[in-house]
Amino acid sequence: MRLENPLKDQLRAGETSVGVFVPMPSPEVVEILAVAGFGWILLDAEHGRVSPENAYPLILAAEVAGVPVVARVGQNDRQVILKFLDLGIAGVMIPQTNTLEAATEALAAMRYHPRGVRGLAGGRTFDFGLGAAPAELVPRINDRVLGIVQFEHVAAMDQLDQILALPELDVLFVGPNDLAQSMGFPGQPGHPDVEAVIERVVAQGREAGVPLGTVAADATAVRHRLDQGFRMIGANAATLLARAGRDLVTAVGG
Repeated sequence: MRLENPLKDQLRAGETSVGVFVPMPSPEVVEILAVAGFGWILLDAEHGRVSPENAYPLILAAEVAGVPVVARVGQNDRQVILKFLDLGIAGVMIPQTNTLEAATEALAAMRYHPRGVRGLAGGRTFDFGLGAAPAELVPRINDRVLGIVQFEHVAAMDQLDQILALPELDVLFVGPNDLAQSMGFPGQPGHPDVEAVIERVVAQGREAGVPLGTVAADATAVRHRLDQGFRMIGANAATLLARAGRDLVTAVGG
């Protein structure tokens, strides 16, 4: 398999990238979104029906168009993370990493020794034993993986500087919906108090030199987050499909 990761390269270069969360295990949907021009596909195994058992064809569907795939893994569990990584995904996102300990464990599970504790075996990432020697590939695979943890609880502010200083952290991804819930504003991710916390996170991330990501429902929201300083912005496939369908039906008077 190819060991390039264009998303990681873009973020390292200070560029921005807009991608899409895919909660349904449909290779056709993934390929359509990849062909449409999104910069990355995130397989949502937290809120969606994606699992290690059905993710492989989704990854292949995106790779046909040269689009990198990351997975949001619902559990901060080394073995669950490993199953996705061994399929060849380009990065892992772990939700609710609200403490330094949780973030450290999540990032360690994504990489081989000496940078982490990922279990090492043959398989797709090693071209099924037909590629270069494992000792040569391990550093390249370690560097390919995009390590993402999510900031989703206001209590994490207390340890945010320490989390941002973790050497294996590639992206801090802000989840406005759960952040709003943690602040007592469920269903109000745009509440001024929530936005104030997000602005603080952006400032601390910028100071630490860590790229920031978040979600955005439409083009206006994407532009707003880009102007704030976010560089990895994700839309949602289900929302895009629902809105496009509704807009067509409304336009024709259905």
